[in-house]
Amino acid sequence: MGIKKFKPTTPGRRWMTGLTYDELTTSTPYKPLTMTLKKHAGRWSDWRLTVRHKWGWHAKKYRIIDFIWTDKKGISAKVETIEYDPYRTAFIALICYTDGERRYVLAHKDMQVGDKVVCDENTPLISGNRMEVGNIPTGLEVYSVELLVWQWASSVRAAGAVATVVSQEGEYTQIKLPSGEVRLVHKKCYATLGQVSNLDHGQVVIWKAWRSRWMWKRPTVLGKSMNPVDHPHGGWEGHSPIGMKAPKTPWGMPALGYKTRKRKNTTSRWILKTRKGKLMV
Repeated sequence: MGIKKFKPTTPGRRWMTGLTYDELTTSTPYKPLTMTLKKHAGRWSDWRLTVRHKWGWHAKKYRIIDFIWTDKKGISAKVETIEYDPYRTAFIALICYTDGERRYVLAHKDMQVGDKVVCDENTPLISGNRMEVGNIPTGLEVYSVELLVWQWASSVRAAGAVATVVSQEGEYTQIKLPSGEVRLVHKKCYATLGQVSNLDHGQVVIWKAWRSRWMWKRPTVLGKSMNPVDHPHGGWEGHSPIGMKAPKTPWGMPALGYKTRKRKNTTSRWILKTRKGKLMV
């Protein structure tokens, strides 16, 4: 995958970059696995604003992704297409099982049309295969990690994301997540071998505001540029200082160094090392 630059025909094009999408093999999704999601623009049922900076523009279809795989244990599948997904940063792959069923899965960085993938308790150590983390040797890279048994692939799904199996001890596997956190994962949980596709996603320069609008994003400004009714930092003349010792969130809570975890006593036991390097044992 490469990065393309545009000719500076307009000020909005001068520093803009985009992906070449060389890896994609089709521009048309598999219709039976698509659906339309209703736009809410960050509003609740009575149209009150509940999530800021959201806005709707381009219509797009949601691709139904298989994040479980375990109902197809031992059945091999062949990759038919590599496609773009407007609802996520990574690319997706349409796979066809030997029984004829087709599903969408997250594509890894080296996936190509014609590759064979399979999900089972123990599979060959090939990128794209999904297996129990307890059977994955230490040092291998994984993605689409299942943190709870019989849940789904809930972590390590963004473009270029990758986790590493650190060690196998007792009933649990130690996995280092992209944030640097080392977490205990039950050996019966599943993960996919490899690294998520679209590694160059973070190199794209949006540059102009209207391109963010295409992606359903409204503008964001500093709190001190607002009115006092809109933000604790607002008010006074122009771009004035915030007028307080510690910054606050728009809802009046401390913005720096304030602990917000509600389930610390129940969830911290699975964390061996925090993303900041603090040992929890």
